Amino acid sequence: MNHSTIPAAVLAAALLAALGAQAGVTPEEAARLKTELTPLGAERAGNKDGSIPAWTGGYTTAMPGFKNGGRRGDPFAGDKPLYAINAANMAQHADKLTDGTQALLKKYPTFRIDVYKTLRTAAAPQWVYDNTFKNATTARLDGEILRDAFGGIPFPIPKNAKEVIANHEMHWRGEAWQTDFRGYLGTANGQSVLSVEATGDFQMPYYAQGQEAKFNGEYWMIRMLNSGPPVRAGEALVGRQNVDQDKSASWVYLTGQRRVRKLPNACCDTPTPASSGVASFDEVDVLTGRTDRHDWKIVGKREMLIPYNSNRMHQPEKDSELLMANHLNPDHVRWELHRVWVLEATLKPGQRHQAARSRYYIDEDTWVAVLADRWDAKGQLWKTVWSHPVVMPDLPATTPQQQWGFNDLISGAWYASGVVNERKQHYRIVPRRADSHFTAEAMAGEGLR
Repeated sequence: MNHSTIPAAVLAAALLAALGAQAGVTPEEAARLKTELTPLGAERAGNKDGSIPAWTGGYTTAMPGFKNGGRRGDPFAGDKPLYAINAANMAQHADKLTDGTQALLKKYPTFRIDVYKTLRTAAAPQWVYDNTFKNATTARLDGEILRDAFGGIPFPIPKNAKEVIANHEMHWRGEAWQTDFRGYLGTANGQSVLSVEATGDFQMPYYAQGQEAKFNGEYWMIRMLNSGPPVRAGEALVGRQNVDQDKSASWVYLTGQRRVRKLPNACCDTPTPASSGVASFDEVDVLTGRTDRHDWKIVGKREMLIPYNSNRMHQPEKDSELLMANHLNPDHVRWELHRVWVLEATLKPGQRHQAARSRYYIDEDTWVAVLADRWDAKGQLWKTVWSHPVVMPDLPATTPQQQWGFNDLISGAWYASGVVNERKQHYRIVPRRADSHFTAEAMAGEGLR
């Protein structure tokens, strides 16, 4: 044997093993998506005591009187809470509550959790299910970059935390839509300050049906024009997220400067303009963007109480009915028991980030990140981040409509995005736009008008 060839052979074997570890599952494993698992990869069966029912196809019943883009009703408005949790009885339910949720219960006497019957409403079009089945055996991670996946959940049977994150980033929420919304900053002394009033165009080229051959890695796009508050009217933002986060980019148009500027580092703990700088880019939708500053692991899968089927949040006529001094009004928030993937992120040595550690809770049915807790460099529980999935049988889907936010457990400040109660246009399904619509040049023209 030529001993000089051994290192090369060993290296080749190691590379093949590494590639195999990153690739999709076997056809035999993928077949579970048609038996014991749902088409998107959740456990089809309910839990032992029946408090989580079996998935039977999700909720796809059209809402009477609903028109595309209008106020979406609550098909479960007649449901009554099974029980309520407050600071006095939270210890009985601690194993089903995140650290952040428990901290809110302790901090604010007005905060409570109304727990409703669990409804597994998650659904998607058949072509999304078909693509998910295909992705199961082809999708892979090339370092941080998703490869060989399109039009469905990339890793319906995930093997590691990074695959779960990819599923969240690519979760089904439609192909192209437009929404009017507001964002509010809640101050520590109980005031609500309007931070943004905007119309947003959103698009997911990853879900451009029939366009797989044209997919270039840009999976999510936004173009947003502010109409308020008055000091920010006319400002605009464009963002393009790429599976290769080094290629992701965002631009802002500032009316005072009458110029478009590229954001130098639109990721991680960089403050977002839309939130007046109080939320970071990686807190949008609870979890967004690059993941290479932290080490990630799957803690496990747990049954947890999470916000879900939150259509009741849309029913109040006034924003002020939804927003209390320090948190959302519990009367309009629905919590349910669901199985979630629990991920933990720990800051890598030599990296910088305001959150030294974070824990994320990702719904198994939708792959939506619904809750997260973040600890600062001193080890203090710093923020709890949340989103509120809404059932939308017109897509069909169960997904947040930009309804996300956080509570700063140290300062007392909080933020709520996606407030639509006084907006005429909620989630409007629109035809796919040309990619040129989501460019700095197009934004500049719109902002100058």
